[in-house]
Order: sequence, then structure tokens, then C-alpha cells
Amino acid sequence: MVRIGVVGAGIIGLAVARRAAELRPDATVTVLEKEREPAMHQTGRNSGVVHAGIYYAPGSLKAQLCRRGAELLRTYCETRGLPLEECGKLVVALDEREVERLRELERRATANGVPGLRWLDRDGLREVEPHAAGIAALHSPTTGITDYRAVALAFADDVRAAGGSIVLGARVSGIRVGSGTARVEAAGDAFEFDRLIVCAGLQSDRVARLAGDGREPTIVPFRGEYHRLVPGREGLVRGLLYPVPDPAYPFLGVHFTRRIQGGVDVGPNAVLALAREGYRRHDVRLADVAETLRSPGFRRLVRRHWRMGARELRGSLLRRAFAAEARRYVPEVSADDLVPAPAGVRAQALDPDGSLVDDFRINRLGPVTAVRNAPSPGATSSLAIAEHIVESALAG
Repeated sequence: MVRIGVVGAGIIGLAVARRAAELRPDATVTVLEKEREPAMHQTGRNSGVVHAGIYYAPGSLKAQLCRRGAELLRTYCETRGLPLEECGKLVVALDEREVERLRELERRATANGVPGLRWLDRDGLREVEPHAAGIAALHSPTTGITDYRAVALAFADDVRAAGGSIVLGARVSGIRVGSGTARVEAAGDAFEFDRLIVCAGLQSDRVARLAGDGREPTIVPFRGEYHRLVPGREGLVRGLLYPVPDPAYPFLGVHFTRRIQGGVDVGPNAVLALAREGYRRHDVRLADVAETLRSPGFRRLVRRHWRMGARELRGSLLRRAFAAEARRYVPEVSADDLVPAPAGVRAQALDPDGSLVDDFRINRLGPVTAVRNAPSPGATSSLAIAEHIVESALAG
């Protein structure tokens, strides 16, 4: 009997465990999770957007797995009665310089097979989002929103229904890789696996190193702070309203996201978190700070983008500065329209040269497969990532 272990009960880890149980019903599948509940970190604290594949380089893993993942996720939500609404997304150009970049996005999205994509002029974008600024936009009507924590908990139910187990409160402290097996120490117990798949999110580099993987890429945590439009002002945005990405900067910038539970979030910004799981400004873990500062990639990132970092920090500290960023896209928004909303922390993988790892990165170490980078659209792509990883891991 094949023994399959998964580290991490976020949406990707649970999707992987679910797929493993599907492909090998004769196997024992065990998920090890350090928290007392699944989906407590990135899965339960993200924007909820079901991406359509607009941004990603054609041929990249992101492009391939996002499109496949969105289709699988839509079918899964329909089958399980989980909420998923295709509210649509506008990517808005504010000036002619951004129009040129928007045309490149249109080329990428078309190459990626994004369904229903439309180019809109000023009047056309106002028909979709009457309160939005901008002179042109791409409209993706099939981009949607869901509740990824609810999806992850449904995956967990599937794992258990297939005979698998999810061990909570099981922080991994050691991994010893032998000839075709991996021995994992967690919470005072030892587990023997024939195949081990690491999906540890904010701790992915640390757990992968326990299994003998290289130091890089290093995870640097960035807190994304949101505000929410106050009741009575949610009507300023009908769906999802996004800026055109600026290739000179590593983060997207403030945007508007309608939530499946109701309301509209504005954000996030991106400020360095002083703890891997630091969701509040005063959350500080000195060991995490020291590890970040020791990273050569982080030091190079700071030298390259300190101006952007200062702007993001200003928006974090001053609500009026945050509102000014939002007002570029919806001019009617004022600081009084915004109230704080829960923050998330992004596990940003950095290479030693200071560049952000853009594509999914998955390493293979004998019987161990380590997901080293799975940023947005990781949740959208979770079922497709599981297909990609599990079939390869079990074939080896």
C-alpha cells in the first residue's frame, strides 16, 4: 500500500490530497497541518477572486493551470453547491501610456484563451462600471468570486470521505529522506511516507529545506491591507475593478473587489510583514525579521524598489493616502467611505538577485515534491495544480 503524505492543509495541500485519494484509492493519504483548523492563512485571507488568465505569460505554468483550474473549480462549486459568481472584471487604463500595456494584456489573454474578452473604449467601460475612471479597459465577464475557505473545507471533507486523514496541530519539525521514503517528525510523532508533497505556503521554504531542498527561493512575507466601502457606497463598483500592471513595480496596486459574502474591498497595498503570519501591524517575530534581512534577494529588492515601498507604507499609515490611490480609479471615493477590513499575508518567493518569482515553482527531491511558489492565481488553479503535481509524484 502506498503511503502519501501532504504537509499543509491550505487549499493547494487539500486539493493535492484529494487528487491523490482519487488516483490511488488503495493508498493511505495523510495531511499534516500545524494549525487547529484547515485553511487558516492565505486560503482564508485572500480576495476570493476566480481568475480567468488575463495576466500570465502564454505557455507558463500559471497560464496553463489557471485556465484549467478555473474550469475545474467552476464545475466543482456547481456540483457541491458552493458559491461562485461570475461578476466580471475590468482592467482599466487611465492614460495612453497604460493603453499600450493594456494591449499587451489583451494579447496575452487572447493567447491564453480567456473567454468572452472585450476591448472597451471610454463609453464602453462606463456601461460596465458607471463610476470608474479611465479611457479604455479590458472586460473579462467570466472572472468571478468565491469563498476559498469554504472550497478548502469541502476538499477536506472529500479527503476524509475517501479514507484519508487530516492531522491538525502537527507542526513539522524534521524530514529525513531515505531511498524512496520520507520520515516526517511532527508534534512528537513520526510518519513514514512513500511520497511526500510539501504545500506549506508561508513556511514553504523552511519545510522544503528540512527535506534537503536548496535555500532559494526565500519566502518574504508582505502584508496586504484592505479597506471596505461603507454600507451605502458599495454601489460605486459592480464587479472587479483592476489597474493595468506596471512592469516597473513588483505589486499590482490598489483595486476594487466585490466579495461573495457581500460588500466591496479596496486594496490591498503591500507592506513588509514583520512576522510570517503577521496580520496586524504590531505582529512582530524577531526570528522572521532577521531571516528576511539576511536574504540577499530582499536587500536587492529594497534597493531597487524603495520608492514604491515608501509609497505603500504611506498608504498603510494614512487612510487619506490610501483613498487617494483608490480615487484614481473611482473618483467619488473619499476617505470617509473606507473602513478597515481584514488583512492577508502573501508568501512572496524571492530569488537571490532580488527578482520576484513570478511563475509557479515546484521542485522534486526523490520521493519529495516541494511547492516552492504558488502565488495568485494559486487558489483558482488549486485543482489543476493538484493534477499536475500528483500524477508526476506518483509516476516517479
